[in-house]
Amino acid sequence: MLSAARRDIGTENDEANTFYSVSVELQGRMMREDYTEQKCFINKMSPAVAFVEAAHLPEHGERIIAYIEQIGRLEGHVISVTKAGFEVSINATPRKQNKLAAQLTWLANKHELGMEEDRRHERTTPRKMNSEIRLEDGRTYPVRIIDLSVSGAAFEIDVRPEIGSLIWLGSMQGRVLRHFETGISMEFLNIQPIEELENRL
Repeated sequence: MLSAARRDIGTENDEANTFYSVSVELQGRMMREDYTEQKCFINKMSPAVAFVEAAHLPEHGERIIAYIEQIGRLEGHVISVTKAGFEVSINATPRKQNKLAAQLTWLANKHELGMEEDRRHERTTPRKMNSEIRLEDGRTYPVRIIDLSVSGAAFEIDVRPEIGSLIWLGSMQGRVLRHFETGISMEFLNIQPIEELENRL
């Protein structure tokens, strides 16, 4: 849900670059300046600042690169450190900040409304696990399907189309919902007939 209790400032002197934080539950991996990597968890975020929890806390001012589920790549510098975690000021262009704002609004509303999109319908592993996806520009890539339902699918793939981008899995059209370590998940634009699922791969 939207947190109006405080605002996060992207830069100290730019009052226009002010955003509301939202409560989220996002996992990912972060890399520190010494190139060590570890898991991380974000529980509050705006397009300018993210509050991050991790087992090993970085130093104030340290540069961080993180890959966050449903968000993608983030880069920034640590602006505060507490026992509970640390805050990162996100380096982003205005266009990237607007995109983040849209993603965070969607995530916050989804959480508030209880919209767990990938659990609305039972998922199964299809007999035919190998298929391909097609992007809007016509490029195609082979995929290995992890699970499938009438509303979406998750599959292993070497590329990471942008979250929200339009793709086709076989003859089924949908949008990229999130990234994970070995692939992506998508949500179909329309509920598919269960008896036709595997034929449409």
